[in-house]
Amino acid sequence: MTVPTIIERTSPSAEVAIEQTPPEAQVVRSAGIVSVAVALSRFTGLVREMVMANQFGASFAHDSFLLGFRIPNLSRDLFAEGALSSAFVPTFTTSLVKGTKLQSGELANLVTSAIIVIVGLLCLLGMWLAPELVWLLAPGFASVPGKFELAVHLTRIMFPFLLLIALAAQATGMLNSHGSFGIPAIASIFFNIGSVGFGLMIGYVLGPHMGLAPIEGMAYGVVVGGALQLGWQRLKLHSLGYRFRFVWNWSHPGLRRIAGLMLPAIIGNLAAQANLIINTSFASQLFDPVRGHDGPVSWLGYAMRFVQVPLSLFGVAFASAMLPSVARSAATNNYNEFRKTLARSLGMVFLLTIPASLVLITLGQPLIGAVYQSGHFNNYDTSQSALALSCYSLGLVAFTSARILSPAFYALSDARTPMWVSVSSIGINLALPLLFLRVWHMGFEALALTTACAVGLECLCLAECLRRKLGGLEGRYLTACFLRVAAAATIMSLPLYFFHLRAAKAFGATRLGYCFELAVLIPVAVVLFLAAARFLRVQEIGFAFDSFIVPTWKRFSHRHAKIWN
Repeated sequence: MTVPTIIERTSPSAEVAIEQTPPEAQVVRSAGIVSVAVALSRFTGLVREMVMANQFGASFAHDSFLLGFRIPNLSRDLFAEGALSSAFVPTFTTSLVKGTKLQSGELANLVTSAIIVIVGLLCLLGMWLAPELVWLLAPGFASVPGKFELAVHLTRIMFPFLLLIALAAQATGMLNSHGSFGIPAIASIFFNIGSVGFGLMIGYVLGPHMGLAPIEGMAYGVVVGGALQLGWQRLKLHSLGYRFRFVWNWSHPGLRRIAGLMLPAIIGNLAAQANLIINTSFASQLFDPVRGHDGPVSWLGYAMRFVQVPLSLFGVAFASAMLPSVARSAATNNYNEFRKTLARSLGMVFLLTIPASLVLITLGQPLIGAVYQSGHFNNYDTSQSALALSCYSLGLVAFTSARILSPAFYALSDARTPMWVSVSSIGINLALPLLFLRVWHMGFEALALTTACAVGLECLCLAECLRRKLGGLEGRYLTACFLRVAAAATIMSLPLYFFHLRAAKAFGATRLGYCFELAVLIPVAVVLFLAAARFLRVQEIGFAFDSFIVPTWKRFSHRHAKIWN
């Protein structure tokens, strides 16, 4: 076995700051940093989506690209950012708390080596089985000449993205365990810029000379973007003293613990991805009177992109910031601190996602129209995508809360409970579409509504299991927080809907009109919610202000004063 090269570097001031700051306040501060970084990342992602919508719309080529990207993306959620992150971060954090940095570096190298071997083989297998995977996810593509073949080809091009993103997910976990959240959070900016920039260059500049279609160029751009996302984080790890060496030792206790946590996590994530496969399969077979078979998959995809914005800004941010903190609490058997940190994280998620969900429902059409409506993406696509967005948004609070609750089980070395909860949701995702589509004769929006209902039930089950496991979950605090925030958000949404109806008539259903409407109504929504929250005494706003805004302003002012002097 090769001994990893680790340069020991410490940051005493950072360690003292972490110790002196209450864990729940540290989580809010770290989550705030992640949210700001993710917002910048999402902006570049928005540009990427606008380019795709303008060039390809809800078309034959874009449907094939979405499916081709979704297959390695599903694998990424299954193996990389899902199971691997949930199992690796608590184990690596425990190693930092109870061991030495040299031991942590050895564990990191073992995991990196295992990822290269195992996920690399999975990529090769996925490329070989691409026709079967495309048929499994979208059997309806075979009814359109050439669509199935294009989806298979694009899938094979983009499958190496899985290996790159798995290594990037491990790098993110290592940086988060060291208290570094901004660097990994903005790493996806490099993916967005790289995938668009190199995709356009390959597709439109080099493509004509290489015999590549524009959509093929965008697929190659995805792989280049993944490499840039990984490289950015490896630079930071290098500065922390980590040097990769290929090592192989399956008997290492840390690696065995990660493998033991990953197996049920993979099964649970497999159940979650099975639900996406079921929905995609249903969507590929639906027929729209205007778009035929080429619309539903894209409309659901565009709507989910909007849901993923608050999900990443709030749910993923708090989950990333919370997991190392609760892992430290679990490692020291401080379960009172564990409960407080978890409850405060959920309270902040309620504060952010309940009003966000109502804004997405109320202003879904102008939001989608302002971003996507141009080129091949017309007003009909806007209205259909907005309908899907409204249904998805009903489950936004549950989406984000589940992102907080699931990692808490892994910090407690319990991967079986989230696995069984996730597996049980498959039946719901099979039954509800049949009910909505066949009995109630709903359209493609039934699939988005099914997802919202299923994740809502899953979230409630996770919360109840965790409450029993911890002997409580600050239930009174969470109930009061939820009701107050929901009341404030409702007070905001009622006049906002009235203003939206008036603004829609005044500005019109054009992209420019939607932009004007949002420029007026988004500030109105913020003012209405803050006024209602102040009236109802929502305490989380003050806590967020004291934990993130004030320290950030003091740090900025101190640095600005140094530069000025």
